[in-house]
Amino acid sequence: MLSLSCARYLPWRNAPAAAEVNLAFTLERNLVELPTLRINNRPGRFILGSAAPRTILDPAFAGRGPHALQISERDTVRLSPASLDLHGVADAIIGTEAWGGHAISIDYRSGLVTYQKDGIHSGLMKIFQYHGEPKINVTVDGAEIAAVVDTTSPDTLVLPRRDPGRGTVQVAVGGTDFGAVDVQYANVAQARIGNRLLSRFLVTIDYGKHVVGLWRDPRIAL
Repeated sequence: MLSLSCARYLPWRNAPAAAEVNLAFTLERNLVELPTLRINNRPGRFILGSAAPRTILDPAFAGRGPHALQISERDTVRLSPASLDLHGVADAIIGTEAWGGHAISIDYRSGLVTYQKDGIHSGLMKIFQYHGEPKINVTVDGAEIAAVVDTTSPDTLVLPRRDPGRGTVQVAVGGTDFGAVDVQYANVAQARIGNRLLSRFLVTIDYGKHVVGLWRDPRIAL
């Protein structure tokens, strides 16, 4: 009932009917896990990899190819996965090739990933163009930087630094000031924003148009 009453606030509330598939997810260890998906008609622990260009299969799960992802009864896509030991975290990380040139929206409040075949409904969203991996602009200690939208990260921000560790910085995302935020420092090439901050927004990634949309969800407290 609460979700229905809040539906009028969603940024695409006036959008025309679209070809969409709603996929329920759970936040297991602060990772987006999609239990309704199947690979070669087999269930497993599948994590959404918003920035992974290819699906990654754990060798213990992979079996023989070719591989196909069953998104719904009517939607099946052929995969060309990479193989990597995921050390028990998941059986697979679902990469961006699963969605083709279409869009996905991640509604953390409702626990839904929506596969949007006709692309992004920008509505009231703040829009970011990107090249390569999906990115948004984040303000860290007053300086604006690009950060990869990475749903395989359960953290807040991962910031580049040779010496790993943790620290506190002032963070603003999409016009929302989060104040002092605990972040991770790691030997990475580019900053990455994870689910602890992304979950305060409704996030849409249009892989065809190379656009990320953020909408600060008023149903979720800071």
